[in-house]
Amino acid sequence: MAEKTFAEINAKIRAGKAVVVTAEELVQFVAEKGVGRAAKEVDVVTTGTFAPMCSSGAFFNFGHSAPRIKFHRVWLNNVPAYAGLAAVDAFLGATALPEEDPLNKNHPGEFRYGGGHVIEDLVAGRPVRLKALGYGTDCYPRREIETVVTLNDLNEAVLFNPRNAYQNYNCAVNLGPKTLYTYMGVLKPRLGNAHYSTSGQLSPLLKDPYFRTIGVGTRIFLGGGTGYVVWNGTQHFPGLLALPEGAPPVPAGGTLAVLGDLKQMSPQWLRGTSMLGYGATLSVGIGIPIPVLNEEVCYWASRPDSELYAPVVDYAEAYPNRRPGNLGFVSYAELKSGRIIIEGKEVPTAPLSSYVKAREISNILKQWILEGKFLLGEPVQLLPGPDAGITPKTLEIRDSGRRNR
Repeated sequence: MAEKTFAEINAKIRAGKAVVVTAEELVQFVAEKGVGRAAKEVDVVTTGTFAPMCSSGAFFNFGHSAPRIKFHRVWLNNVPAYAGLAAVDAFLGATALPEEDPLNKNHPGEFRYGGGHVIEDLVAGRPVRLKALGYGTDCYPRREIETVVTLNDLNEAVLFNPRNAYQNYNCAVNLGPKTLYTYMGVLKPRLGNAHYSTSGQLSPLLKDPYFRTIGVGTRIFLGGGTGYVVWNGTQHFPGLLALPEGAPPVPAGGTLAVLGDLKQMSPQWLRGTSMLGYGATLSVGIGIPIPVLNEEVCYWASRPDSELYAPVVDYAEAYPNRRPGNLGFVSYAELKSGRIIIEGKEVPTAPLSSYVKAREISNILKQWILEGKFLLGEPVQLLPGPDAGITPKTLEIRDSGRRNR
């Protein structure tokens, strides 16, 4: 069995001798030549995903004014950021909305601008209006400031996303009688359509389902620049889906917390996104290199769309009410065909993630590695995989016995 180390692969990258393929290319390689040969010949497999990722945001340090101010409340293009940090630091969430936004008062709301759009504006070099209020102290006497800033004006701008790159996700449908406006897009009634949001055979965490190579310290493509995995993501529940007998195991819900320098990034890979009737968010591009350490790693990285499955979930009743179970499973090959069969009905499918962009990310990362510009970051701590027995906790809402009158 071929066995390699991170150090050996990085040495080959430095020497310009590493063999690097995208996950899509590895699928074809293994189909033609087998896992054993691929594990010997291939050193790195690159992956990619580009999709809305709500649990995203950025930390900013704006530098001090004269006289100094301690932020108590702060807005960027009228979108509120969180100022409960140090004097001129703030965190802007991707889903934050302007205070005058009508939200869903006129349903469905359009949510034309939010935190994700502010982040895109900054990365694109566009000016952003900063307004901040302070309450005045002896060391920070100023009480108000309003000015225009660009990304280059800021001391620090750090993209920090607590939950990105979902390992696998639902295929969302609507069994109900009315149109639904969800984070999975607009779902037509009575199985009128089906939406999914994973890039399948290019999706980073589907290619390393047991987290044999991905952990704290893994260097990644993030928003067009270099970033890092800094912890497991929130809601990190990397179990295995209970598929029909005979089907290969498929991972469920691993996630990553990622971080990178916003000043390195590009609006091509960080896009403010509006979800009709739901809210604003940020679409994020992520690519993760997988070192082919052995045949096991190579096997999982080479699984095709036909062997990767997503659960079909009803968003009319089951999802909002957290009812267990699903309507069955469909492969990503079926989803990408444009049609699936649910309860005997042919249902058209559409992705929220972009496979074209995922392919582009995996190819960019491949080129970076081939040119020696990107070395693998060996994780100092691997994330728990499906064999760790992690299960999600349930929030119990207890009835106090009181009734609204």
